[in-house]
Amino acid sequence: MIDIKLIRENPELVKQGIANKNDKSSVDDILAVDLERREKLQLVEDLKSKRNNASQEIGKLKKAGENTDAIMAEMKEVSDEIKRLDDELKEIEEKFKSLLEWVPNLPHSSTPIGKSADDNVEARKWAPDDFSFENDFKPLDHIELGKKLGILDFERGAKISGSGFPVYVGKGATLERALISFMLDYHIEHHGYKEIFPPFLVNPDSMYGTGQLPKMQEDMYYMERDEMYLVPTAEVPVTNLHRNEILSEDQLPINYVAYSACFRREAGSYGKESKGFLRVHQFNKVEMVKIVKPETSYDELEKITNDAEDILKELKIPYRILMLCSGDLSFAAAKCYDIETWSPAENKWLEASSCSNFEDFQARRANIKFKRKDAKKPEIAHTLNGSGLATSRLMVSILENYQTPEGKIIVPKVLQKYTGFAIIE
Repeated sequence: MIDIKLIRENPELVKQGIANKNDKSSVDDILAVDLERREKLQLVEDLKSKRNNASQEIGKLKKAGENTDAIMAEMKEVSDEIKRLDDELKEIEEKFKSLLEWVPNLPHSSTPIGKSADDNVEARKWAPDDFSFENDFKPLDHIELGKKLGILDFERGAKISGSGFPVYVGKGATLERALISFMLDYHIEHHGYKEIFPPFLVNPDSMYGTGQLPKMQEDMYYMERDEMYLVPTAEVPVTNLHRNEILSEDQLPINYVAYSACFRREAGSYGKESKGFLRVHQFNKVEMVKIVKPETSYDELEKITNDAEDILKELKIPYRILMLCSGDLSFAAAKCYDIETWSPAENKWLEASSCSNFEDFQARRANIKFKRKDAKKPEIAHTLNGSGLATSRLMVSILENYQTPEGKIIVPKVLQKYTGFAIIE
């Protein structure tokens, strides 16, 4: 959530940031409601002060044996006015909160300004020394490979659940499990993260805290009877571990890593690429979450991105890093790097990770604070998250990049101790 003080003091800056995100939130509407809210608050405070002073005066008059009917009648009118204003104020507060919670986070000054994904900026690219983007044979796509080798079953997944719910079979299931275990172990052992195994169902407060509600409610799976949401990412439960908490300075930075299944309805995304793993409603992801001091958050963004890159280097999967432009940023992000892996069969890059700095946007909504050693008051922390990584798109790149001309799959060397086999055939 944006700090209302920033909107009051720098309305034009906020307007420009909102416009750069292709959002239509009205700063003028917010300021108008905020002014009405503050004026009514002041009026209520003045009336309460008047009533308190009158109460003392009534006490003195009664003690002196004087008549208090007139002043008591006047205070009855004041109390009725206070109640009326409190009712009005409650409605104004709800309107103010509703307007404010739909305002997106503002892009950081280093975020490129642009309207869409076409304006994203490639920051860097990596591939193994022996890698070539030109294939000696026509590669099969992951769907053909999965069917031929009996390791993926999209048809039966559609039968038992619907499209976008894949089934991993035999060595395909083992490879998926191995990939998750490898990524968790690597982040713990090499990057110093603490593992969390979170719930896969969360309450609305958790979804609100990380910015999924109310903006993206239609994209989420909701269990109305229980008022619970299936997690779209482990970012939601893990970040909310410290909701409504004041952390000590010594606790920061907090570095968590977690596996979760992820569930996304993706309402309105129909017509996009939909075959196989290119668009799924359920997938697996290893997520990194950081809670840090404000002055270190952009250094931490580089670190979390490098941590995701390390996984791909170990797997020897070609990738590139994109700096997202303002128009392609998520609702809550101030700056974001997308990591895309190479698909030989699709002959293009596929998004496999996003690493974002939310600054104080999520922490303000979730009320996550920290207190410096000598400070009188706590401050709002900064939060970050990064996919480390999502397995669905990554599985596409592993299967397609590691296939042989005969249609076998060589298991990446770092995964072989987890799979117990080196070849899928």
